[in-house]
Amino acid sequence: MSISQSDIIKIVNSIFVEKFEFSEADLTPEKHIFQDLQIDSLDIVDLMMGLQQKLGVQLRDNQDIRQVQTLQDIYNLVTKLVEADPSLEEKARRFMQN
Repeated sequence: MSISQSDIIKIVNSIFVEKFEFSEADLTPEKHIFQDLQIDSLDIVDLMMGLQQKLGVQLRDNQDIRQVQTLQDIYNLVTKLVEADPSLEEKARRFMQN
């Protein structure tokens, strides 16, 4: 069974809640991370580190991260990475169990 889109949303949103102190209600897919959420380039580094900690995702050399504009873009990127690397799916499942 593959990880669901709702699980990926929960994982990504948990990083925004923990690192940037957003409420869950503020985190909707259409939100622009730079304009609406006022995330800056240093915050993107924190986001990448959060994804690395929770899933083991390596984004340092990933060019797709540069195209991210909305939360939905982040959800889609994480989905793509999990689909490409089955070991990430297991890490995501373990996170969801905690």
